[in-house]
Amino acid sequence: MNTLTDRPRRNWRLVSLLIAGAGVLVFIGANAHLVHVALSSQPDCVEHLKTQGRDGAYRAAGPAC
Repeated sequence: MNTLTDRPRRNWRLVSLLIAGAGVLVFIGANAHLVHVALSSQPDCVEHLKTQGRDGAYRAAGPAC
C-alpha cells in the first residue's frame, strides 16, 4: 500500500488564500477599531502652567476644553 495516495488531497492554494484573507481582515478590523477609538474619545481637561518650564519651553500649547 502506498500511504501517499491514500491521504486526502489538499488544495494548498485555497488554504493559503484563506489564511492571507483572514490576515487582511484582521488587519482592516484592527485599524478600523483604532480609528473609531481615536475619533470617539475625548480627553479630560488637564491643568497646566502657562509659564515657561525649566528648559525654557512652554508646558502646553493651550487648554483642550
